[in-house]
Amino acid sequence: MKFYRCSSPAPRFQAVTPGEKIRETSVLTSLVQPGAREKARQMVSGSSNDRFVVSRRRTGFGDCLWSLAAAWRFAKQTGRTLAIDWRGSCYLDEPFTNAFPVFFEPVEDIGGVRVICDDDINTRSFPGPFFPTWWNKPSFDCIYRPDEQIFRERDQLDQLFQSQRDSDANTVVCDACLMWRCDQEAEREIFRSIKPRPEIQARIDAIYREHFEPYSVIGIHVRHGNGEDIMGHAPYWADTERALRQIYNAIDEARSLSHAKPVRAFLCTDSALVLEQVSVKFPDVFAIPKQFQAPQAGPLHHPALGAEGGFSALTEMYLLARCDTVIRFPPTSAFTRYARLFAPRVIEFDLNDPGRLILIEDNSQALMAS
Repeated sequence: MKFYRCSSPAPRFQAVTPGEKIRETSVLTSLVQPGAREKARQMVSGSSNDRFVVSRRRTGFGDCLWSLAAAWRFAKQTGRTLAIDWRGSCYLDEPFTNAFPVFFEPVEDIGGVRVICDDDINTRSFPGPFFPTWWNKPSFDCIYRPDEQIFRERDQLDQLFQSQRDSDANTVVCDACLMWRCDQEAEREIFRSIKPRPEIQARIDAIYREHFEPYSVIGIHVRHGNGEDIMGHAPYWADTERALRQIYNAIDEARSLSHAKPVRAFLCTDSALVLEQVSVKFPDVFAIPKQFQAPQAGPLHHPALGAEGGFSALTEMYLLARCDTVIRFPPTSAFTRYARLFAPRVIEFDLNDPGRLILIEDNSQALMAS
């Protein structure tokens, strides 16, 4: 299999993540209270000139962080305060708990943008009017947001961001998948500024010292879905046997590249079946022990797994970014976006022809052919 040169930047995906299908509940709409007009006009800081961007996500960490980067970029451009509201997270079974401080260290400022990210989000009121306009409805009417409304808001936010203009609304609510809605520097700023909680970072560092430091590690991320509606990722799994052959070929190609140390392969996947199949083909592949869901029972980011599922996900996400070479299958998965931005060498599958491999070296955007 050959590597191909790509002469244009990566396309902007229009597909939404499976998390977009999550229905709204009254718990998740308690952040903004457009029905209480007088109370809503009272700013968090007491100043009538404060304006906000609220980043609300309940999906996997890749989507959460990428969408947060887009919200941060807009807050930076418009001088607004950024509020991070990850209540109802797919990693927790506590709907009123803001998942951000559960998994990340508190942060008060990101690149000059004031940040609100604590669990007090339940008691805060943000000032109207709101954008998108849906959030100006009485709270009771906001309880249920159909998928069409979520997609509509995603497009409205996209248009606002592309316009390079501010909104007249005091509070802009970013409650949609906003992948590809900011530049890479915004993403890098988020990943540089946000740190996993100390206990998670300690786990990452311990595994790195024992299993990574003595080797040139090839990180392999295989997003399967395990029965979930994987939407934009589906074309890569139209033929399971072919998909596995593509993954095997990518591992062989990665091994054939020059490496400074003995080579070791590290596999991250949401499917016990994929782990089994890849391990049979490459017995020396190692993976971090974790709890899988039953076959075809859905993704790993699921409240039933509790916070430990989130700890495991972050451990793998951050270790992938410390690999020497990272294989992304499919490259549409936001989980490996951190690794895509920071790993020295990345192997991806061509979006237009998944049978072709693209080698990206030194994260310079220059794609090399062999």
